[in-house]
Amino acid sequence: MKISIITVTYNSSRTIEDTIKSVLQQSYKDYEYLVIDGGSQDKTIDIIKSYEQEFDGRLRWISESDKGMYDAMNKGIKMASGDVVGILNSDDYYTTANVLSEIVKGFADSNIDAVYGDIHFIRDGQPERCVRYYSSRLFHRRWLRYGFMPAHPSFYARHKVYDNAGLYKTDYKIGADYEMMVRLFHGHRIKAKYLPMDFVTMRTGGASTRNVQSRLTLVQEDVRACRENGLYTNSFLISIKFIYKIFGLRL
Repeated sequence: MKISIITVTYNSSRTIEDTIKSVLQQSYKDYEYLVIDGGSQDKTIDIIKSYEQEFDGRLRWISESDKGMYDAMNKGIKMASGDVVGILNSDDYYTTANVLSEIVKGFADSNIDAVYGDIHFIRDGQPERCVRYYSSRLFHRRWLRYGFMPAHPSFYARHKVYDNAGLYKTDYKIGADYEMMVRLFHGHRIKAKYLPMDFVTMRTGGASTRNVQSRLTLVQEDVRACRENGLYTNSFLISIKFIYKIFGLRL
């Protein structure tokens, strides 16, 4: 089973090397690594090129202007030739070397459309200290109306899922990943399996949690995502997820 790993980059020279190394360190080798760059002006492309030979032809990359990260993700999905597709952000990295091998085991059942697991957050420069652990263990599609979803960086789906359901909506600023989860789990009723492992280490400070305005935008887009996919919710119900985050509770 071939896995397509997509990394979207833009001026990511400070963190992309950790991301690349974590892919190289994976024990499972039947993968392709697609780096979709938005026209970086720093050393990002130089770093990518410096590792190209180590991938023995499994690395493909492009660098061109785009309409944002979701447009870049869509480019990656269109380029992907793997049976399974997943996204690894350019400031994140795989927590252990067996992530891909465990993902493959999760797809042993041909009826499974997707798998997902856990992630954890660190502060930049403090990789050994977990500041928040996001577990997808209790996720169920009924939680979608409250703004919850499986940890997106741990979500791997068969390519045919995107062929059937479509790509990320590029008119969302920061909530297209949630919209995709609502579309897949509620609209298309995909069959997914939770894998009890920590997939990805993420640095804090993502686009959805930078400031109050980002959170307000996220709530608005989450409500819109549910409405567009026939799932009732409202701003109050969506905001419940922030209470969980404040108290460090696990979903």
